[in-house]
Amino acid sequence: MPEGFYSSPFWAGYLETQRSKLPVLAEVDDGLSDRVVRFLGYNPGSMQLQGTNTYLVGTGSSRILIDTGEGSPQWALSVTRYLEDHDISISQVLLTHWHKDHTGGIADLLAHDSNITVYKHMPEHGQLDIVNGQIFQTRDATLRAVLTPGHTVDHMCFVLEEENAIFTGDNVLGHGYSVAEDLEAYTASLRLMASLKCAVGYPGHGDMISNLPQTMAKYIAQRVSREKQIYAVLAKQTASSSSCCNMTSASSVRRTRSSNTGGIGDFGNRRNGVDGNEMDTAQGLSTTDIGALIYGEVSKDSATFDSAVGPLMDQVLFMLLERGEVGSTLVGPDNTRHWFATVQPL
Repeated sequence: MPEGFYSSPFWAGYLETQRSKLPVLAEVDDGLSDRVVRFLGYNPGSMQLQGTNTYLVGTGSSRILIDTGEGSPQWALSVTRYLEDHDISISQVLLTHWHKDHTGGIADLLAHDSNITVYKHMPEHGQLDIVNGQIFQTRDATLRAVLTPGHTVDHMCFVLEEENAIFTGDNVLGHGYSVAEDLEAYTASLRLMASLKCAVGYPGHGDMISNLPQTMAKYIAQRVSREKQIYAVLAKQTASSSSCCNMTSASSVRRTRSSNTGGIGDFGNRRNGVDGNEMDTAQGLSTTDIGALIYGEVSKDSATFDSAVGPLMDQVLFMLLERGEVGSTLVGPDNTRHWFATVQPL
């Protein structure tokens, strides 16, 4: 994603609209199940929805906490007050991933009880590692770690065996869709999560997911639909073009995608073929050309396209490139990247 994407007016406005439709969640909810208590993180926002969810798991006097919120003093007070009122201690903290809105409360917890052990895949200072398949147990609760990268490289989900439920972290949310650093890995993780056939999801943000298989199917369908839509545009253009581009290999594009040659970090030179200009389809289509064919007028709004639509499309295009389903070439003095469907894998 380009710098500033998640703080862009388009993205913020979209999520503000989504947030206005969200149900109100209790600050502390011990009615989700017999062994799960949810605490809101007191950090509602564009990306956090009602706030980051943290979960106290188990039924005994010693329990496991999943995630720690952003570090809000209200959250720390809410958790510690619940622990004291119910004569409960936390033995272990399991972190789903490194994002600050999930790890910010660690210091407050350790200040309350220095005996707590903190676990995270790819651990930071003072933390212990989590490996795929690792088991964590407390009274009436068995948690199995499942490595699910994509949203972040270190992302972990946790299956609650006694409930056939899963703590989905930020891979699957209680409302709307999540975002990914690595779309290929994220899509694979969604399929892995679906294969577990858990019935219920406890997400990092939003309400409990009571029909997780249905939600998983929607998430996967949304990803696949976007891929097919973009590929179909390129396949149609490639089939109708009388000229053939010089193919660029996936390995060479990997070396240049972050440089100033039309890769993911460079959106300033993609506007060929819009604003009334004819598309030059003989050498493939630019990202903006593809956007114009799919989204119409929205791609003529440079601010909207470059801040929101374009980056999401580029994620898909580079994923298709890695799989050998599309190729690319740099066109013109500005080295604008043009895309085309490949007849044979690269």
